[in-house]
Amino acid sequence: MYRLFSVEHSIFSAKVRSYLRFKDDQSDLGLGFEDILASPELINGLLVKKSGSPSLPQLALPNGSWLQDSSEIIDHCEATHQETTVIPRTPCQRLTTYLIELLADEWLVVPACWERWHYSKANQRPNHRAFNEQQWGSFLDPEGNGLTRRLAGQRFFDKVFGINQIDEELKGPYAGLIDLGCDEKTQSAWQHCLDRLLQSLETHFQSHDYLLGGRPSLADFSLLGPLYVHFFRDPVPGFDLRTRFPLVCEWVERTNAENCLNARRYGHRYYGLDANGELEERQVLSDAGEWLTDDKVPHTLEPILAIFFHDMWPYLKTATQALADFIASDQHALGDSLPRKTFTATPGFEHLQTGKGPLTVAFEIGGVQSRRMVVPYQIWMLQRLNRAMSGISDKQLETWLGRFRSGGEILKLNERLQGIDIEKRGGLLFSSPPDLSRIE
Repeated sequence: MYRLFSVEHSIFSAKVRSYLRFKDDQSDLGLGFEDILASPELINGLLVKKSGSPSLPQLALPNGSWLQDSSEIIDHCEATHQETTVIPRTPCQRLTTYLIELLADEWLVVPACWERWHYSKANQRPNHRAFNEQQWGSFLDPEGNGLTRRLAGQRFFDKVFGINQIDEELKGPYAGLIDLGCDEKTQSAWQHCLDRLLQSLETHFQSHDYLLGGRPSLADFSLLGPLYVHFFRDPVPGFDLRTRFPLVCEWVERTNAENCLNARRYGHRYYGLDANGELEERQVLSDAGEWLTDDKVPHTLEPILAIFFHDMWPYLKTATQALADFIASDQHALGDSLPRKTFTATPGFEHLQTGKGPLTVAFEIGGVQSRRMVVPYQIWMLQRLNRAMSGISDKQLETWLGRFRSGGEILKLNERLQGIDIEKRGGLLFSSPPDLSRIE
């Protein structure tokens, strides 16, 4: 049996948990999995020793090996359990799943964190600080009673995040949002980006139950992460989501596969009555319960993919070049560690990832210019996408990408990634000599 170490308020825990539930429900996960609350005791005494990182989720495999990172966990399970895949093999749909995964994991994290922490400020109205303290306290002091769990959340927010002194010194997520390019100048642009995405999803779910049709894909589980954890669970954005985007809420329940009897999840049997008044099973999922045929990507997803190409892709191009320049500079020795995946500047790299350091770049969102840190993990994600699309050359794919600004550039990652090869060891990242086999 697999053992998933996770917490409920973690974006990437939700991504992996929903995926494993799907695989398990399809009897495509061997002996299944156990979801274990990753308490501080387990993180410090076990997880860090196994992976070198405290980040969640982490997965203990039946053979005793260990994985840390939602994408690596899903890649492993897809390679090991292939009965019901979540990654299409056709070019357009395959690329779509990886692009939405990258957008969900590494772009939506910004408005997600803003929604959670802005409405946790003491004087902010409306306010969900009490709920946030309780959900964090339930992870920080799981053996305590309700009151002590709440107090544990309060103490942590004050000591580590400086939640009562944020106007004096930015710490934790408040500092992280600045590092990720969300400040007073850009905040409304980030919110507008989120609103465009939610509006597009609400339209999409009028016709389709999942992103690619009638069954879930990697794109669904990835997008579920921020939408379930920050916009569905957290009370203030959760109220907005439920009142303005009911179809998105239904999809969240369907994809999370918990408490979703009305949401008609994949694999759940629905019954009506036949002519004799006897139960008969009926297929009620959209698109006959399958991805669209002929490698079609629903046109209602195009506004979401346009957000990737219009907003995120220009930043990724600039960040890739900045990382290549840094690796080639005298500030870095090949083989040394790089900043890891994080919501704020990595300890020891703050002078590089803040201000106008070499691992920061200018970017634009909603017509507003700002600056944000380079996150090498995102370049690792591009390498992974490049490997996943390796050898796929299809005229239909090239034509389809022509609908997006600079869409065709995503097929030239070999050229863009020259001079960069990031090695991932558990939760840590290192530079390594370029993989010449990738270079045409």
